[in-house]
Amino acid sequence: MAGFSPSFERLLGELEKLPGIGRKTAQRLAFHLLRAPESDSRGLSEALVECRRNIRSCSRCFSITEADPCPICEDAKRDGTLLCVVEQPSDVLAFERAGEWRGRYHVLQGVISPLEGMGPEDLKVRELLVRLGAESVREVVIATNPDLEGEATSLYLARLVKPLGVKVTRIARGLPVGGDLEYADQVTLSRSLSGRSEL
Repeated sequence: MAGFSPSFERLLGELEKLPGIGRKTAQRLAFHLLRAPESDSRGLSEALVECRRNIRSCSRCFSITEADPCPICEDAKRDGTLLCVVEQPSDVLAFERAGEWRGRYHVLQGVISPLEGMGPEDLKVRELLVRLGAESVREVVIATNPDLEGEATSLYLARLVKPLGVKVTRIARGLPVGGDLEYADQVTLSRSLSGRSEL
């Protein structure tokens, strides 16, 4: 059986390296790129090269930026006493889309995950502690994902930060808006009850 050309196979291989992209999705994307005007493919490749050239980590919060420090760290209207600790730069974007957080961020660049060979020394934990010593932070909000690794990371951080006299909180967890109680798991129901608020 004849396969694809070497160039096409190379493109498929590169697309399959992206998260969530399997062989069939890679083929669908590759065929789309071949059918699209050449200017679209060129625009995509130029955008990728430009991002790789211009995007870097903020030296203060470790989110992605083109200017260092990033615009959020430089924003004087932000409450510098509030620090939200997240796993990845994409989490910063999610909070910013919500438009509710007016503090600053600290991006860990991952979570503690022994199975993936990630320990505390692989994260931006030391940098977080330096920030807490240098800045007037009164509350650290830990906003890691509510999975095993996120929970382990939040407990680890709380043990390090509390002795510094800084208030440590965790984002609320529970039922999503529009969710059905009958399909919720026991942990989610338990957390939604313990995190309830007065009406």
